[in-house]
Amino acid sequence: MTQIAIVVYSLCLAASLLCAGLLIRSFRRTREPLLFWSALCFSFLAANNVAVVADMLIFVQPNLMPLRDFFSIAAIAVLLWGFIWRTE
Repeated sequence: MTQIAIVVYSLCLAASLLCAGLLIRSFRRTREPLLFWSALCFSFLAANNVAVVADMLIFVQPNLMPLRDFFSIAAIAVLLWGFIWRTE
């Protein structure tokens, strides 16, 4: 794996963690439900990025694609649920 790939995966992880943290902080201050669902979505995306980094850098042999797919689908499902629940 190239150094550029490692940097890109690490930056994606850092960005998703930063977004999740900022959304959680904003939710705690305003108690807006959509911020909660967005924070939860970005938390799942951060977990997905952790799985990507672990899959690419740490665990070479076992394939973590099912775990990565689960986190991606969970992130989308949580955000969709938040949007649908908010419109009611």
